[in-house]
Amino acid sequence: MEEYLVTAVGYLRLVVEAIGAAVVGFGVLATTYRYVLTLVGIRDYTYNEIRLYLGRYLILGLEFQLGADILSTAVAPTLDDVILLGAIATIRTALNYFLSQELARERREESAASATTEQRGAPG
Repeated sequence: MEEYLVTAVGYLRLVVEAIGAAVVGFGVLATTYRYVLTLVGIRDYTYNEIRLYLGRYLILGLEFQLGADILSTAVAPTLDDVILLGAIATIRTALNYFLSQELARERREESAASATTEQRGAPG
């Protein structure tokens, strides 16, 4: 019975890992599309808008990758597996945290810039 559980969790880990990779891949493609639209002048996305758009996908993809790592050690982990998971989880969580902080800062800057632009355009 344990064999089947280990096998099932192994496949589930692969699926979750693939979803994480697909999310990042889709985010890169969608962000590239927005960037190209800006380059050719069809749309006018700011640099920060493009970065924020990609950042959302990167954060979600990292969450899936971390979930896959947790699944890989969920069934009969060795001490080495737990140590490796701890290191990977720490690195990915730190990346996610700092990326989230940067995105939040850029959102605030974008909001402040648009509020300033709206105030300048408003009749006094």
